[in-house]
Amino acid sequence: MTYKETVNWMFAQLPMYQQKGVSALKNKLDNIENFSFQLNKPEKKFKSIHVAGTNGKGSSCHMLASILQEAGYKVGLYTSPHLKDFRERIKINGQKISKKFVVDFIQNNDTYLKYHQLSFFEMTVGMAFDFFAKEKVDIAIIEVGLGGRLDSTNIITPEVSLITNIGLDHVDILGDTIEKIALEKAGIIKRKVPVVISETQSELELIFKLIATQLKSRITFADKEEKVVYQTDLLGKYQQRNISGVLATLKNLRGFEIEEVDIQNGLRKVVPNTGLLGRWQKIQEEPMVVCDTAHNKEGLQLVLKQISNEKFNTLHIVLGVVKDKDLGQILPLFPVDACYYFVKPNVPRGLCEKKLKHVAESFKLKGKSFGSVKKGYKSAKEAAENGDFIYIGGSTFVVAEVV
Repeated sequence: MTYKETVNWMFAQLPMYQQKGVSALKNKLDNIENFSFQLNKPEKKFKSIHVAGTNGKGSSCHMLASILQEAGYKVGLYTSPHLKDFRERIKINGQKISKKFVVDFIQNNDTYLKYHQLSFFEMTVGMAFDFFAKEKVDIAIIEVGLGGRLDSTNIITPEVSLITNIGLDHVDILGDTIEKIALEKAGIIKRKVPVVISETQSELELIFKLIATQLKSRITFADKEEKVVYQTDLLGKYQQRNISGVLATLKNLRGFEIEEVDIQNGLRKVVPNTGLLGRWQKIQEEPMVVCDTAHNKEGLQLVLKQISNEKFNTLHIVLGVVKDKDLGQILPLFPVDACYYFVKPNVPRGLCEKKLKHVAESFKLKGKSFGSVKKGYKSAKEAAENGDFIYIGGSTFVVAEVV
C-alpha cells in the first residue's frame, strides 16, 4: 500500500473518537498491553514524560519538547489529534515520522492488527512507541489522548507526570462533574513518580493530594511555586500558566542537564523546534486573522479574553463545533457585538451550521450560516476591512481546514 492508502486503512478500521465520538472508544488497556507485548515492550526502552489535562496539555508537551531539544537531547513527541497530516502526531526533534515507517509498521503488523481489531488510537500509540524505541530517543513527551486512566498511552511509567487544567469536557465519557473528570486524569499518576499539577483548583486539590499520597508520589502545584515570567513564541497571555507547569516538570526531571539558556531558547522557539500548529496562530496581519483550536469552556474563555485585549474595529468570528458539544456552556462566552459566520466542519461529528446558527441566536449571536468552513472564512475575509479582527475556531476540525 502507498502511504495514503495505509493511513486511509487505519482511519477506516475502527473510527477515531475525534471523527465519530463515543462509538470509537474502547475503555480498557488490554488491547494496547497485548500489542505492546507483541512489539517487545517498546515503551520500556525510552524515558518519558506523561501529560494529561483538559486544556494546555498540547502546548505544554511542545514546550517541554522544545526545551529538551535546546538542551541537546533527542526528543520524541507524541500528540493528538493532527491538523493536516497524520504524521504530525509522531515526531522526533520536530521531524515527522517518515511515510515509509508508517507503511512498513502497518504492513509488518497487518495480521495482528486485523485479527485483534485494534482501534485507530491503539495502533497509533503502538507505532509511536515502536518508533521512539527503534530511534533510541533520550526521552519522549507523551500526550494523553482522552482522559488518562484508560487512555492507551497509560502503559508507560514516566519520569514525571504533568496534569494541566481540568474542565468539563467529554462528559459523556469521563464523567459529568469536574471531580469525576479529575479522577480520570489522575489515573496517569504512577507509584513513586513525581506529579505536577499546573493549576491549583480548590475543589480538586484534595483529590490529587490523596491519590499522590496513596501512591507515594511527590506532588507539586506549579502555580504555588515561585513565579518566573518567560517569553514564548506561543502567543496568548494564557500560555504563562502552561509555562509554570512546564518549569515545575523540568525541576522534577532527574538525569537530564537543562540550563537556563535552554529554557529561554526553548520557550522562544517552540514553533520552529516542534512544528506546532493551531495555537493562537496568526494567518495574516491586515486584517488580523487568528485561529485557535480551543474548543471547551475553559479553553475558549482564555482565547476570548485574549481577543478582548486586542485592538480592532469590528470582530468577525468564523465558528463551527461538533455535535456532542454542550452549546449552553460555550455560546454564552461569545461576544454579542461580533459578526458571526456559522460553519460545519467537514467530519461526521460536525454540527449542522443551521442548527448552530439557530441555537446561537437564542444567545443573541447574529450572523449567517455556511455549509463549509471555506465558504464561511471567504465571506468573513470579504466583509472584513483593515483594522478588523477575524477569529476562526470552536473546533480543531475548523482550524484544520484553514491552516
